[in-house]
Amino acid sequence: MDIVVLAGGLSHERDVSLSSGGKIATALEEKGHKVLLLDIYLGMNANNFEEAFQNQTAKNEKRDYAIGKQEPTLKEITDFNQTDLVGRNVISICKSADFCFLALHGGIGENGKLQALFDIYNIKYSGSNYKGSLLAMDKDISKKLMTINNILTPDWEIIDDTSQREISAPCVVKPIDNGSSIGVEIIENNTDLDKAIKKVEKYQSKIMIEKKISGREFSVGVLGDTVLPVIEIIPKHGFYSYENKYQQGATVEIAPAEISEQLTKELSDLALYVHNVLELTIYSRIDFIVTSDAKIYCIEANSLPGMTPTSLLPQEAAAKGINFAALCESIVHLSLAKYHYLS
Repeated sequence: MDIVVLAGGLSHERDVSLSSGGKIATALEEKGHKVLLLDIYLGMNANNFEEAFQNQTAKNEKRDYAIGKQEPTLKEITDFNQTDLVGRNVISICKSADFCFLALHGGIGENGKLQALFDIYNIKYSGSNYKGSLLAMDKDISKKLMTINNILTPDWEIIDDTSQREISAPCVVKPIDNGSSIGVEIIENNTDLDKAIKKVEKYQSKIMIEKKISGREFSVGVLGDTVLPVIEIIPKHGFYSYENKYQQGATVEIAPAEISEQLTKELSDLALYVHNVLELTIYSRIDFIVTSDAKIYCIEANSLPGMTPTSLLPQEAAAKGINFAALCESIVHLSLAKYHYLS
């Protein structure tokens, strides 16, 4: 097939997306596909897939993208002088391909806007539709849905400049719609809370303050109707921050997690339940904290999980005997099935 792998974008998670996209593109080529790696924000000076593919082949651009210790600023990205979120010829290139694999994280790639746009243009793409993407990306909406459906999640409030805070330290301050732990501040005393809120405001004016839950951290991937092995996440220092997620050796990840069969089943069942409650399809990754008294709190859901060299979903798949190329190919086939091209 002719496959566009869309990556990059105007998002604080741009570097993560480029890393995911490079690995996915290489994997799909291993499976025999003709693959174009395309930056959704920059676009390309080509009118269709074939022309863009030939341009890419001539340039022979590298696909290994290293993620720095800090996320890029939006100013660094907008210095490219691109004004639109969807770059030049992206729609025409994707429309002329057989399939578009979304290797996007954050921004319009994960909040449902791009999925809705692609639906309008009848472009076939990987992962959940616009509705599931929106519900998972907006942490306030997703937590409300969890609460309604009796899924335990930490107490939270949404504040803006005029809001009166009710939750006090220890707590977690975060933007409502970023991933990769970008903008997350863990606060142990109230004296640091105002300072943390100011720091988070540079990412998003709408801020979540969440009660801090202490315990072991786990993540569970869903692939089609299959729940992947549970993975435990143990940062060597601090919490599971942006740096600890993407720097090799910063975090110990154990897959399958060394936990009881009962806890494994509870986490697996709950992951699939959250996946369905948020109307996610094809694949996702659900994050949990388990307290010392065995309470399971769902922290958030990821509609487009990372596919970088340190990402959790590929490690979970590997624990089930699914290598990276097979995982990517499976996502393609599962996604195409929703268009009734495969059964």
